[in-house]
Amino acid sequence: MSGAAGRRSVASRGTLYVVGTPIGNLGDLSPRAAETLRGKGAGAALVKGGHLKGDTITDVLADMEGIHIFRTRRIGTAPMHGTGCTLATAIATGIAQGLSLQDAVSRARTYVQQAVASGLSFGHGVGLLNHLHAIPPYEE
Repeated sequence: MSGAAGRRSVASRGTLYVVGTPIGNLGDLSPRAAETLRGKGAGAALVKGGHLKGDTITDVLADMEGIHIFRTRRIGTAPMHGTGCTLATAIATGIAQGLSLQDAVSRARTYVQQAVASGLSFGHGVGLLNHLHAIPPYEE
């Protein structure tokens, strides 16, 4: 595969089914998991760690250039629905706008974090992302 079709974004829970190893902590979310996904035919793989416990969210990107670790401070909100889909869409948007994969992932993660911070929580269920939040401009 090549181009955007050769890239994958997988939540830590879904990685279990592809890699065959449970992702229950940061140690499990090693670069090996992302590399394993790349070895299955993807040009790049992003393994997301947002469902893991802790004050920091760590995502691992494996691409042709190597392993890239992205860390973000966790925002203390109710669980949010749709963060993975929103992240994947924001990454695809950045790639379509001509950003490198690493820059697209970085900007998309910032967008999702801001969408979570300005999201809405109703009652006792999951919260809603603020999809109307502006995507940060890319600065070279």
